[in-house]
Amino acid sequence: MNITLIAIGKTAFKYLDEGIKLYQNRLKHYIKFELKIIPDVKNAGNLSEKQLKTKEGELLNSVLSKADYVVLLDENGKHFGSEEFATSLQKKMNGSVRHLVFIVGGAYGFSEAIQRIAKEKIALSLMTFSHQMVRLIFIEQLYRAMTILRGEPYHHK
Repeated sequence: MNITLIAIGKTAFKYLDEGIKLYQNRLKHYIKFELKIIPDVKNAGNLSEKQLKTKEGELLNSVLSKADYVVLLDENGKHFGSEEFATSLQKKMNGSVRHLVFIVGGAYGFSEAIQRIAKEKIALSLMTFSHQMVRLIFIEQLYRAMTILRGEPYHHK
């Protein structure tokens, strides 16, 4: 199974980029993982919330395939503990999912078009994180899930 994380806009902070690269390198030992960054919408400040979500949705849709199993990282999604998340990934690996795509939404969330194609929504926390921090937090949790599935000592109960 291939896993992709899609996010909109570059990371503005070097420390986040360094953390992301650290966990991307660690993930190479477990799965094929790609972080795909979609450019920010041009003139976003001149758009309404709905227009911005629509434009972001169009950009996201342009990089998705109909065969992708799309999961939105959304504050209103299902909450998992790390072990539950690992179990959920294992079920997808054992099933017919070939390409699992997680998407970090923009500041206002997802367009209706993107919500319609999503198979699931998951939340990382009850707290709100910046879209840039979500990338690092998610990639670390993905790495943690892989170590849980392999019975490695990274995760402690």
